[in-house]
Amino acid sequence: MKRIVIRYGIIAGLIVAAWCVGAIALCYSRNNFEGNMLLGYASMILAFSFIFVGVKSYRDQEQNGFISFGKAFKIGLFISLVASIIYVIAWLIDYYLFIPDFMEKYTAHVLKQTQAEGISQIELNKKAAEMTSYKEMYENPLLVVLITYSEILPVGLIISLISALLLKRKAESNVVVAN
Repeated sequence: MKRIVIRYGIIAGLIVAAWCVGAIALCYSRNNFEGNMLLGYASMILAFSFIFVGVKSYRDQEQNGFISFGKAFKIGLFISLVASIIYVIAWLIDYYLFIPDFMEKYTAHVLKQTQAEGISQIELNKKAAEMTSYKEMYENPLLVVLITYSEILPVGLIISLISALLLKRKAESNVVVAN
C-alpha cells in the first residue's frame, strides 16, 4: 500500500504543483488573476484522478479485486495528503522566494475589480478591510500553510470519497448451504 500511495501521491502532487506555479507565474506576469481559480480547481481534480487510479491499482493488484470502502478511502486519503504536501511546499517556495509581493498585487486586483463593479464607497471600504485582513494572515507562515491546505485537501477528500464508493468491492463468501 505504501508504494502505491507514494507513487500516485507524488504524481498527483507534481501535477497540481506544476499547474499552480505555472498559472501563478502567468497571472503574476500579466497582473491578471481572472479565471485562475476555476483552472486551479480543474487541475486539482485532474491531479486527484490518480486517487482513483491508485485505489483501483491496489484493489486489483494486491487485494485480488476486492477492497472495503474504509480501506479504499484510507488509500485515497493518504494519496491526497502526499499530493497536498507537495502542493503546499511548492506554493511556499514560490510565494516566499519568487513572488513575495503576491498579496499586494492580488489585493490591488481585487479592489480594482470590485471598484469596476460600481459598488458604493462603504462596500469598497469593507472589501479593502477584508483584503487587508488576508494580507495580515499571509504574514504568518503557519497561516499560509493552513490556508493552502484548505484550498486543496477538501478536493482530495471528496475525490477519495467518490473513488472509495465507486471501487469498493466485497469478497464473495463461498459458503455452501447443505440441505
